[in-house]
Amino acid sequence: MKKIRLSEASKPLAEYATELDDEMIVITSDGKPLAAMIPLKHMENGDAESLALSTSKAFMEIIEGARAEIKAGKTLSLDEMKRAVLP
Repeated sequence: MKKIRLSEASKPLAEYATELDDEMIVITSDGKPLAAMIPLKHMENGDAESLALSTSKAFMEIIEGARAEIKAGKTLSLDEMKRAVLP
């Protein structure tokens, strides 16, 4: 991952995009991440959807909640899941 300070970013956006290769560029302001450029050249259709979901606050809250439930031992066996969702 390459970091660039916003105050020092002087090249056109297109030039930074051509430098991505397989590494993301994180743009920082006052030492904090502000934005990122992520290479998409190896992405298939489904991966673009994953990228969109990973930037969704609501979706990430659902994932964090599910992880907390698993950590707390709140899980179902396959048979329990089938009984819960299948008619």
